[in-house]
Amino acid sequence: METNSTRSAEQSAAAAEEITEEEAFDRLIREERQVLVDFYADWCGPCQLMAETVEELAAECDAAVVKIDTETLPQVAHQYGVQSIPTFLVLDDGDVVDRLVGVQNKEALARLVE
Repeated sequence: METNSTRSAEQSAAAAEEITEEEAFDRLIREERQVLVDFYADWCGPCQLMAETVEELAAECDAAVVKIDTETLPQVAHQYGVQSIPTFLVLDDGDVVDRLVGVQNKEALARLVE
């Protein structure tokens, strides 16, 4: 698992980063200007439907794209008011600037990080 949030050009084209530690997430949002966060759970059918879309977007956009399992980091989900999954947040310089809940198409997610 990669927890270093300083991303090279190769990493930008890679898969969405799985965040499993609160400290790694805190560091990421301090270091990256824009972050798209996918809050999900393994058992969530709609989340599974979104997995490929999130991976495609991670490979195509300049924002850091990360996934947080709400069962692994429930405190982070609570901190950001996540009540339904999937929930997608855009953080800009650490502040929430946009939110979408539920299954979305790739274009809707891409508009969040334009």
